[in-house]
Amino acid sequence: MLDLTWPRVGRFLVTLAWLVSSVKSYAQGTRADYDRAATLRKASEQAVFRDSVQPQWLGPNEFWYRVATGRQRHEFVRVDATTGTREPLVDHARLAGVLSDKLGRAIEADALPLNQLVVEREPSRIRFSADRRRWQCDLNTYEVIELKSDATAAESLPALDAIPSASRATGGDSEITFVNQAAQELRLYWRNLDGRRVAYGTIAAGAERRQHTFAGHAWEVTDLDHRPWVGFVAGIEPVRALIPPDRRIADKPQNTPRSTDPHRSPDGRYSVRFRDHNVVLVSQADGAMPAGDETLTRDGKLDDAYQGPVLWSPDSKQFVVRQIRPPQTHKVHIVESSPADQLQPKLITLDYLKPGDRIAHPRPRLFDVASKQSVSIDESQFANPWSIDDLRWDRDSRRFTFLYNQRGHQVLRVLAVDNAGRVTTIVEERSPTFIDYNAKRYLHRLDETRELLWMSERDGWNHLWLYDAERGQVKHAVTHGSWVVRRVEHVDETRRQVWFLAGGVRPEQDPYYLHLCRVNFDGTGLVVLTAGDGTHEVSFSPQRDWFIDKWSRVDQPPITELRRASDGQLVCELERADAQSLLATGWTMPERFVAPGRDGETDIHGIIIRPANFDPSKRYPVVEQIYAGPHGAHVPKAFGTLTNQHFMAELGFILVQIDGMGTNWRSKKFHDVCWQNLADAGFPDRIAWLKQAAKSRPWMDLDRVGIYGGSAGGQNAMRALIDHHAFYKVAVADCGCHDNRMDKIWWNELWMGHPVGPHYAASSNAEHAHKLQGKLLLIVGELDRNVDPASTMQVVRKLQQADKDFELLVIAGAGHGAAETPYGSRRRADFLVRHLWGREPRAE
Repeated sequence: MLDLTWPRVGRFLVTLAWLVSSVKSYAQGTRADYDRAATLRKASEQAVFRDSVQPQWLGPNEFWYRVATGRQRHEFVRVDATTGTREPLVDHARLAGVLSDKLGRAIEADALPLNQLVVEREPSRIRFSADRRRWQCDLNTYEVIELKSDATAAESLPALDAIPSASRATGGDSEITFVNQAAQELRLYWRNLDGRRVAYGTIAAGAERRQHTFAGHAWEVTDLDHRPWVGFVAGIEPVRALIPPDRRIADKPQNTPRSTDPHRSPDGRYSVRFRDHNVVLVSQADGAMPAGDETLTRDGKLDDAYQGPVLWSPDSKQFVVRQIRPPQTHKVHIVESSPADQLQPKLITLDYLKPGDRIAHPRPRLFDVASKQSVSIDESQFANPWSIDDLRWDRDSRRFTFLYNQRGHQVLRVLAVDNAGRVTTIVEERSPTFIDYNAKRYLHRLDETRELLWMSERDGWNHLWLYDAERGQVKHAVTHGSWVVRRVEHVDETRRQVWFLAGGVRPEQDPYYLHLCRVNFDGTGLVVLTAGDGTHEVSFSPQRDWFIDKWSRVDQPPITELRRASDGQLVCELERADAQSLLATGWTMPERFVAPGRDGETDIHGIIIRPANFDPSKRYPVVEQIYAGPHGAHVPKAFGTLTNQHFMAELGFILVQIDGMGTNWRSKKFHDVCWQNLADAGFPDRIAWLKQAAKSRPWMDLDRVGIYGGSAGGQNAMRALIDHHAFYKVAVADCGCHDNRMDKIWWNELWMGHPVGPHYAASSNAEHAHKLQGKLLLIVGELDRNVDPASTMQVVRKLQQADKDFELLVIAGAGHGAAETPYGSRRRADFLVRHLWGREPRAE
């Protein structure tokens, strides 16, 4: 029986009054807290130094770089990889003295104005810009002379002795002016990050070409027969690249068709055109002017047209095109209420397919030139395509292959079609849940050995497999173990080795940390080439003999090392980031925390951020920033200022981020939790993690837990108050895809499957809005082109029908991520302060 006698009730009221007054005495979310949060955000910008190395290679074994040592302070460093020597590029003090005299103003040694710097080894000198003039300095005598604006003063980006295999990084914006000193027209190619050529036209003899690029991008110059001429790698400063009069590279001609017309046959005798949605074969007189044409098909029509690209066999005897039934039309209409150029609103209409809509239906069509006939192909192995792509002929012209992704994303096949139209399966990947074709699809053909490398989760982890591409049989796993291949970095077909980035390969470390690895095609010789306890970013020297390894954690500023590529041996430490200025602002280092998830066994990883004025004797509301999109893992791993998270913490919250089950880059079982169940969002793991964290952190008040997120995170945030309102009390949902039937087709069918079934409704916030308990703020941008704004408004209707109290903020003129606008961000913060601290925000 409940005891309501006055002494007991009185003691309860006294205790309650004390608790309320105690909370108010240190309640946050004040004007001072908001001001401190804003000040900290600005103060933390550019407050970490020695954290970035952009190597400028002078040859295969030597490079220099500029590194920030403080605000408006820097130094120049030269490194010899063979000896591991790291030393100043110049005598900074001596050069500062000379430049002070030349420029007529005081130059400090740690602020040398060496812009557009070019370093030459022989003779030992540098060229640079200062005060809008060009200068040259002899590094033996430190004689500095001004260069006049004539040909002798032109910049010269060092030409490489070999063509770079690929761009090694994408750094900041830069520019190269290519100067063709040869007596003939030359071709220009960008070597992308995968090592493939991307054509950038030609440069006439004696001509110049200004080309925008990025630091670390590789460029190749060839003659008109595609024979390599010279190579360059862009630096951080705009420079001129002098193309020598003669070829610098001795290499075999590339296997590139003579014609630049993609519809023309390799032998130049035929071209393919499309007329009235049908295929027309055009004969070329003497390989040049058209001599006649013949229509090869009659069944093409507007709603089932033949289309390019045209894929010719190397022997010019056959070609492949596509016949495509178009998708249905699905229009989404949004209203711009306040356009800048007129008073009246504008209606904006978007083409926007949603789950269950009819999609395009492509089919490959094979044609034989001699018979002028199409070759019949059995379509049963690719009857229901989500996509058909990566079409490619074998070198011997006996067959072409393509990648078939079946709608529903449970079947992925590499198929081959021979000259007679017979279809055989080379690779077949099946999953009872989903195949993550977006993040875990990799196909690399090995033409010389008629093999291919393939990525698969068939053994429960994302790994590489070697296939016999001729027989269509698995030869063996290339990688295996309780860890995942995250990205293939390079394939060395000559040495039969794969370089890749892996997660979880060092079991003692966070499984999301990236490490560089190498393995032989036969699965032997696995070497983990990086060591530091953190996540790693790597870039290679032009010949791949060395690599720069930058590693960090959220609680460890970056350390940059030079390592030997053959075995990962440390050559020297280049830089250790200095974060003292950042810490002096009051910025707090995030704390990493790991705890078992819902099953009591699987580790769940997250971070905890405290305010600058944190007092462990007090109790703070907890706010989770959530994004549970299955396409990735979202808790930060590398060091960064995390200004948005710290801003929220400064208002008096313990800010957490967690990757629960259903997110990416762990085991297949871990990932599969999301399948047809986006409502789960890893909440059982998140709650278990938070409860475990609070056991040893009494300042985490789990009676006051809020949550916010945008896009998929907006869906997640609202779902917390539908399914887990006993734990989460306040939520802000920004631009949420609250019903997966209302969102873009590719993202939702990948995780929720096809056809659309009852499981879509089961994950819909709109369908379950009547269950909501707690304080909810919905934010939406009226011009959201990513997630249909109607998704939020349908939730609004359901909440109103259920007579639920909530707040709605529509931001005029805003698109996706409306809560990240200044107004939206402030309103989000105010809402969390008001309902978790129980006070009006920004009060004195």
